[in-house]
Amino acid sequence: MQHPAERLNSIHESQTIGMAKLARVLAAEGKDVINLSFGEPDFQTPQHIKDAAKKAIDDGFTFYTPVPGYLDLRKAISEKFKKDNDLDYPVDQIVVSTGAKHAIMNTILSLVNPGDEVIIPTPYWVSYSEMVKLAEGIPVFVHATVEQDFKPSVEQIKAAITPKTKLFIFSSPCNPTGSVFSKGELKQLAELFAFYPDVFIISDEIYEHITFTGKHESIAQFPEIVDRVITVNGVSKGFAMTGWRIGYIGAAQWIAQACEKIQGQFTSGTCSIAQRAALAAITSDLKPTFDMREAFRKRRDLVLNLIKDIPGLKVSKPEGAFYVFPDVSYYFGKSNGGVLISTAEDLCMYLLHHAYVSVVTGDAFGNGNYIRISYAASDENLTKAFTRIREVLSKLR
Repeated sequence: MQHPAERLNSIHESQTIGMAKLARVLAAEGKDVINLSFGEPDFQTPQHIKDAAKKAIDDGFTFYTPVPGYLDLRKAISEKFKKDNDLDYPVDQIVVSTGAKHAIMNTILSLVNPGDEVIIPTPYWVSYSEMVKLAEGIPVFVHATVEQDFKPSVEQIKAAITPKTKLFIFSSPCNPTGSVFSKGELKQLAELFAFYPDVFIISDEIYEHITFTGKHESIAQFPEIVDRVITVNGVSKGFAMTGWRIGYIGAAQWIAQACEKIQGQFTSGTCSIAQRAALAAITSDLKPTFDMREAFRKRRDLVLNLIKDIPGLKVSKPEGAFYVFPDVSYYFGKSNGGVLISTAEDLCMYLLHHAYVSVVTGDAFGNGNYIRISYAASDENLTKAFTRIREVLSKLR
């Protein structure tokens, strides 16, 4: 008999990865599948970053690395935090990990005890809740709708805080909605958490450089809570470096030390070559990043215009990242012959098998009335995909 550990029963496979698998199966069968389910830029890593990685190989960076990351990379991250975010994280408060996901998992394992509650605004990135469960914590969801721009009110969050609350996790810009918290909104959150000194905040800022509204704002800028904020970032989204797997945190020294201790037993230091590439990314000209951001802005506007031609979809205007998150409940209860749409997952499978467009159900992000559509694709493919979506949705009655 095969008996995996009990902890596996409490978590689910990432549905974003699951939909991408299904799309690849259909593509292998010769279907012209347009994959709008994956959360990664469709741009190549800039050449100067690739060149830095090649040079690192030639220069002999082929040995084990320090657990928290190379010192010069952590110095560069410290300077980046100061320059871009006005945050003061010395090198001993920075830990480099194998992606921002790894950095978040380290932090949760460092802070959450069995039975601790972790507040997660929904919609949320798929892995937050599963990470909390792996740490034997209890996810507590605070729901926000498209009418709220998917940002819960301070009153909603306050109502979710109990004596067992240990952590609050959120992302800005947000995956899956593209919503961005303004400085004023973050200040309100900081003022709330100032009254709860035992509650920590993970601020996931991996989409920092893909913000369409001006300067990115970090919640750690507010001194009343700075020692309890763990700022998470990385190079995957802003530098088109998803496969390089480099993320990092800035946090209070004792939290950084705890994350380093855990990482030392799980993975040790992350890839030497990827760290040298990340150093080049963080310290060099951001023009390629800004060019990519502008391309995403144009695609967002294209997608919003295409959605206008599809009845029943209710969507907000995302201010960052590269997703739209439309409410699709208008189509629940409708059918096309033998296909009945009862849930967002049903609709995703209908779009996959009838339009050959892969998207992700909102259930994966904590709200079953929505679907996530990535616009990290060419204008041609986006136009083709939404034309197909409009055609097959029009057949539902």
